[in-house]
Amino acid sequence: MLHDDPHAHTLLPPEPELRVKALETLLVAKGLVDPATLDAIVEQMQNHVGPRAGARVVARAWTDPAFRARILADPMPDLIEMELTGAQGEHVVVVENTPEVHNVVVCTLCSCYPWPLLGVPPAWYKSDAYRARVVREPRAVLAEFGLGLPDTQAVRVWDSTAEMRYLILPMQPEASRGLDAGALEAWVTRNAMIGTGLPEAPA
Repeated sequence: MLHDDPHAHTLLPPEPELRVKALETLLVAKGLVDPATLDAIVEQMQNHVGPRAGARVVARAWTDPAFRARILADPMPDLIEMELTGAQGEHVVVVENTPEVHNVVVCTLCSCYPWPLLGVPPAWYKSDAYRARVVREPRAVLAEFGLGLPDTQAVRVWDSTAEMRYLILPMQPEASRGLDAGALEAWVTRNAMIGTGLPEAPA
């Protein structure tokens, strides 16, 4: 399976955390980076951005038809108002899953990803295997993630670039109907917003 097979993550060096720490130590020792700045970036990524930001957008779209219509037409004004833009999120397009079409996102050239909405990309998203195979055989790749789609539902693959990144608006599960936006956020998984998964009831 792509997301469990360590051999799929060919872009990652062995023991990446040790290499990152060694590089950080070297850069700090040479005076090229400020440790306090690095700590602030890590704190921002861990506590203020990430999949929960994207989940907030999806949950609101499920409960607010006017908001949903706006973000499908042009999400940037609302994302700016929600303070969910910035580096790696300057230009975002929202695409909607329907019973007829299931969308999935990849970046075939590198690993472009909407960081302000989804946080740091998962290792499998950056792997050579995912980037190459999801374009050629999307149904097979999605099946490896445990996502079996009906034959009547087409699969559309969106290729992110430095100029354009994508957020999937998944279909709302029937079992979640009637919940408010706050409760719905817990149903929205990171993979559902990439297209390799579906919303799930919180544990």
